[in-house]
Amino acid sequence: MSDRFFRELDLPRPEIELGVGSGSHAAQTGQMLTGIETAIASHRPDAVMVYGDTNSTLAGALAAAKAGVPLAHVEAGLRSFNRRMPEEINRVVTDRLSALLLCPSDTAVANLRREGLIDGVHNVGDVMWDVLTRVEGGPADDTCLGKFGVTRGSYCVATIHRAENTGDDGRVAGILRGLALIPMPIVFPAHPRLKPLLTGAALPANLKIVEPVGYAEMVALIRHAHVVITDSGGLQKEAYWLGTPCVTVRPETEWVETVSSGWNVLVEPDDIAVAVRAARRPSTRSPLYGEGGAAAAIVNLLATRLSGSRAPA
Repeated sequence: MSDRFFRELDLPRPEIELGVGSGSHAAQTGQMLTGIETAIASHRPDAVMVYGDTNSTLAGALAAAKAGVPLAHVEAGLRSFNRRMPEEINRVVTDRLSALLLCPSDTAVANLRREGLIDGVHNVGDVMWDVLTRVEGGPADDTCLGKFGVTRGSYCVATIHRAENTGDDGRVAGILRGLALIPMPIVFPAHPRLKPLLTGAALPANLKIVEPVGYAEMVALIRHAHVVITDSGGLQKEAYWLGTPCVTVRPETEWVETVSSGWNVLVEPDDIAVAVRAARRPSTRSPLYGEGGAAAAIVNLLATRLSGSRAPA
């Protein structure tokens, strides 16, 4: 999937690719920790920057801390307050190790303050907004609906990938039952983690199972959908920015502002169809995660706060 993102967003290829595939959390993190440590020793960077809450984020944070290299965490301060989520552990540990905590919202700043983290904390906004504005309204906007056989405002788009949903066959079956009760087509890009669970399952007739789509196509699908149904943090924000109501199949979310503003609702599988029927577009959308320019703010902070601060070897 990452190859497509590099191509669509015209990004240069990484100089180093670790080639770590699927596996347990411990196996993935261990392999990445070894590879990142080697890269730090070879390149001796002024800083290490990690993003989000994945296992690679944690591995990068641990490698930087052990090598004495200052760490910057983009998307710092997010909390679901559910320690059963691997992502929550990754966030908390990474924030504790970071010299520069780059937050997307005032809520994230407040979360860190409650944990006693004040130094190096900055609300820079969300870099995902910078990326979205690069592709919104592009060529995919005119072509993707016909490609998937749907019309504007008369379909839903769904994605499910988190372990809390895909790791339980009963929960997957419940989600499929909930989706079956929605009286409109649902474009459902199947995440690699979910796809094997759909093989042999009795799939609802309204479900259009498709291969994972590129970023520009996903933005267009979200923009013109009636409702987004997801467990993805990124899609919750993108739905908000694009003015599409969101139904999140989780008991909690890190992106609490999307819920308090009325654009997002948290549900269990049995409540999906009810939430979709009740979904409405609120009359206002305030800039919850900045107004753009997050990437430039981060570059400036890296240059002014971390330059030359590497610990001696």
